[in-house]
Amino acid sequence: MRQRRFVVFDRDGTIIVEKVYLSDPDQVELLPGAAAGLRELRRAGFGLVVVTNQSAVGRGFFDLDRLDRVHQRMVELLQSEGAELEAIYYCPHTPEHECRCRKPRSGLIERAAAELGFDASATFVVGDKACDIELGRCVGATTILVRTGYGARTEASGDAHPDFVVSGLEEGARMIKRLRRIQEGVYFT
Repeated sequence: MRQRRFVVFDRDGTIIVEKVYLSDPDQVELLPGAAAGLRELRRAGFGLVVVTNQSAVGRGFFDLDRLDRVHQRMVELLQSEGAELEAIYYCPHTPEHECRCRKPRSGLIERAAAELGFDASATFVVGDKACDIELGRCVGATTILVRTGYGARTEASGDAHPDFVVSGLEEGARMIKRLRRIQEGVYFT
């Protein structure tokens, strides 16, 4: 039996509109096409996970309860459009903590893989920043840079070296489905 494939997403600038230190659930706004892309991947049998750095918690700008409410609002908005996530993993630390869970380090994706039972190296990692792409490279995943959020600037800077670049999650979903068919040798579906 083949193991279920997963897609690991960044949060801000990838699924929701980038807002500096987002702490108000009422300000959570899905990016155009994000829910449609996630829904398409879910229907294709992928598990969907979010991994996100949230240093505002470590800096004391807001607490974990506020972060949980932001995540709950994102989940509600996604579900209202028929998209569902398996889980959300976050690092609350500042860069100065040098923890294993802060992207681009691999702690969050390793934890997700252990808890949800998937092979991190067989995932697709999607994000808008160099740290997202570096995270994917760190675990041997296929990396995809979206041009939403900071993605266009990241692409122009040349700081990230993704395997693929797409306009947003709808295009990303189509690409991931094609790549899976190629990787698994299935060319007719």
